[in-house]
Amino acid sequence: MQKLMILALIGLAAQLVDGSLGMAYGATSASLLLAYGVAPAVASASVHIAELVTTAASGYSHWRFGNVDRSIVRGLIIPGAIGAFGGACFLSSLSGDVVKPYIAGFLFLLGVYVFVRFLFVKQNSVSQKTDPPKRRFLIPLGLVAGFADATGGGGWGPLTTPTLLARKGAQPRKVVGSVDTSEFAIALAATVGFLISLGWSQVSWSWVIALMAGGVIAAPIAAWLVRIIPGPLLGVLVGGLIVITNAKTLIGNFDLVTPLGEGLVYTGLIVIWAVGITFIIWKLVKEKKVTLDGGEAVSMEQKPEER
Repeated sequence: MQKLMILALIGLAAQLVDGSLGMAYGATSASLLLAYGVAPAVASASVHIAELVTTAASGYSHWRFGNVDRSIVRGLIIPGAIGAFGGACFLSSLSGDVVKPYIAGFLFLLGVYVFVRFLFVKQNSVSQKTDPPKRRFLIPLGLVAGFADATGGGGWGPLTTPTLLARKGAQPRKVVGSVDTSEFAIALAATVGFLISLGWSQVSWSWVIALMAGGVIAAPIAAWLVRIIPGPLLGVLVGGLIVITNAKTLIGNFDLVTPLGEGLVYTGLIVIWAVGITFIIWKLVKEKKVTLDGGEAVSMEQKPEER
């Protein structure tokens, strides 16, 4: 019972992150499951089965609020599903002890990416003019992100969302809504791949239900939090959590430092995390950012016509 409660809390924490940022559900939950001692393939399978419920609810909500660009969804779901299915079969064929440190390394890099992105990227006003992305751009993006998502337990949002946001004229709400909506197909394809490769008996359904329960409880809380806590601050908090969580696995499996040095590494990471949190708070205060309808942070220094 205690393990199920912990798994429910993991699902709750991951959904709080994803519901507030539009990314990092898989990276957060997979990192915590690996730290808890769950095998990589089982952890990723559990996350993706749980995501069948959370992504369906998220996608429906975004569709109802008009946050979906159908051209992006159509361009991502098929290559993303193919990549996710292939990634699930690939991960399932590997030994858990062998692949675990490499998955932790991938998640560590994802954490660094999320941390740096939200620490230094300034949220400027975004043009309302849209330029639909081409299929030749979406197909390789979907394949790579889907494969990375299945093998690492996360990566769909962190890879696709910033890539699409970097395009000229991208609307954040349309990008986030489209990525979240298309993620259901990726979760479904990865789940099928894991069930074929691992078999039904390898999946702990009580774990999956616990993750789902935590995510369902967290969904409305995340919608409330996103109105209060600025996205950049949440991104720095989550990125640091993912980095520190996976650093333990990397150090333990690769013997990167001595026991004395291990403590220094953790201390250094925590100090960097604390400095990052302090910096982003100072940055938000300096720019006089406030949280408005839907949780989108805008600068008070912008002219009225730019908001």
